[in-house]
Amino acid sequence: MKIAVLKETAEGERRVAATPETVKKFIALGATLAVEAGAGSSASIADPDYEAAGATVGPREQVLGGAEAVLGVQGPDPATLGGIASGALLVAALNPFVYRERVDGYASAGVEALAMEFMPRITRAQSMDILSSQSNLSGYKAVLDAAAEYGRAFPMMMTAAGTIPAARIFIMGVGVAGLQAIATARRLGGIVSATDVRAATSEQIESLGAKAIFVENVKGIEGEGTGGYATEMSDEYKAAQAELVSSHIAKQDIVITTALIPGRPAPRLISDTQIASMRPGSVIVDLAVEQGGNVEGAVLGAVTERHGVRIVGHRNVPSRLAADASALYARNLYNFLSAFWDKEAGRVTLPDDDEIVKGVRLTRSGQIVNERLLAG
Repeated sequence: MKIAVLKETAEGERRVAATPETVKKFIALGATLAVEAGAGSSASIADPDYEAAGATVGPREQVLGGAEAVLGVQGPDPATLGGIASGALLVAALNPFVYRERVDGYASAGVEALAMEFMPRITRAQSMDILSSQSNLSGYKAVLDAAAEYGRAFPMMMTAAGTIPAARIFIMGVGVAGLQAIATARRLGGIVSATDVRAATSEQIESLGAKAIFVENVKGIEGEGTGGYATEMSDEYKAAQAELVSSHIAKQDIVITTALIPGRPAPRLISDTQIASMRPGSVIVDLAVEQGGNVEGAVLGAVTERHGVRIVGHRNVPSRLAADASALYARNLYNFLSAFWDKEAGRVTLPDDDEIVKGVRLTRSGQIVNERLLAG
């Protein structure tokens, strides 16, 4: 089975879908690997590194010729996939709700598109979960970005000239990114608090040494969701949360927001009025800015200032740690494909009745087949 690895073309995308480590592993399974020239350069992987691992390196047309599987980070334009084998697999983060026309193009081209961000959150799929691996790095990087913008120190410092108080950091949304942000901010010496609509996260917050900030004694909380994701909150809960957050956020030096709802715009967590209540020089990092943002006034791809508060809206945060993000992402893809590797056939075989396959498969035999897309 020939597997092609593409160079990313999306603006600002520095990750790559395979590393020399995973190239060797795929070859050990019996696959042949072809990598587009320069695919790993932004992730500090040179073409000779791929060749040393056993892959061939060449132009896109050569790499795609006869490929039975194509690996990418972001979904490529269907028009650029000429030369692949009939029914070839496309394995990438395809963002199908935003790029639905692109998914239709994959179907028309006879490509079997597999959206890795649709991976079910079940135990056996944990090692394949790109959202978790990339969000983990996002949470870490968000704290570093906040520290870079914040004009003061994080830890308390007792010096002969006086004491510098520790920075106060508030994390809103305690999924994978939020938990890593808590841990990182704590390691840097900050006083950390966090909140989430899911009551079950309180123990996780406190286990990391942060203070849990939760609305109590309010009925109608709908935030538990399924598969570990948050869902919409009741109106009563929203009102109570807004009141609690407003009083808490005014005392914070740094706020990091991470709240996302799959397939929906990001929920608005911080209003202009709440921003104005923070002291000048404070920092807000909005990790949800690519899905509309948690913060009023956040600008995608920019650091702006509002009421003296710096609002950080970097796009594609995992790509800002391209080498590590690529290593984790590439392992996710290898773990997925190797789990369905048929040794006798020497290729990937995807069972129709498998929960993972049904979750990630978008197109097959020229048709859209994913229930989430058909329902939408």
